[in-house]
Order: sequence, then structure tokens, then C-alpha cells
Amino acid sequence: MKVRSATRDELETLKAFEQGIIAAERPYDHTLKPDPVSYYDIGELIDSDDAEVAVVEVDGQLVASGYARTKESKSYVQDTHHAYLGFMYVHPDYRGRGLNKLLMAHFFDWAKAKGLPEVRLTVYSGNAAAISAYEKAGFMQHIVEMRLNLDESAP
Repeated sequence: MKVRSATRDELETLKAFEQGIIAAERPYDHTLKPDPVSYYDIGELIDSDDAEVAVVEVDGQLVASGYARTKESKSYVQDTHHAYLGFMYVHPDYRGRGLNKLLMAHFFDWAKAKGLPEVRLTVYSGNAAAISAYEKAGFMQHIVEMRLNLDESAP
């Protein structure tokens, strides 16, 4: 298993990974538009000096991905910027092998090298498997974002 920076030559595979993420998250978010939908401009992230897109390669095949990017913190918190993780995907055949942990270690090193003191991410509250994986990596739940769609229910 090898963790390395992604390249633009791998965009087709990375876009397929993105669709895997969207398919997995659809049950947690009925507000997503119908397919086709895209979350990320992966090429832009690859090109950015403020982001790191990484992949895990096994026997020459890409099996996992993610990104870390510099994000401005809220004006009222101590640190002006933090690292934000997204695009975390592991091919179903390779889940449970610690690939997410390898990716996160890569991103933690990237964040430290950028002088970013904190790493954040978002996850759907109903996605117990993802929450568990992130908690194992040391993340703690911090803020709960709530929503009310006025077209769906009246207060």
C-alpha cells in the first residue's frame, strides 16, 4: 500500500470515487439533486497550493482517495486557518484494511507542514460507520448542524 499525491491523469478514477461517495451519502441526505451531481472540482484541488489530494495505490491500482485543504476558520476562534478533510473514499473491496487511517496520517503530516494546528471534517449524523472510523482516528464530535426545510414541515 502506497499513499501519494494524486495527478490529473487519474481524474477519471477520482471522479468515479466521487460518485461512490455521493451514492453512499444519498440515503443520509434527501436534499441532494438527482444525478448527475458533483461535490468537488478535483482537478482544481490537485492544482492548488492550498490543497493536497492523495490516493492509496495497491498493486498499481487506485483504491482510496481524499483531500486536505486549507480553510479559513471562523473569525471568533483562536486559529485563523485549519485543515479540512473531504473526498474520503475507500473502494468497497478494500474497506476495513486501515486505508482511511493511512490517508489521514498523510493529511495530518501535510497540515503540520503547512502550519495548520487543527483538522476538521463533516460527516452525516446517521453515518455511524464513518463517525466510528473518524473517532478511532482521534476526531471528536464538535458542533451539530441542524436544518429545517419549511416546504417539508411547518413549525
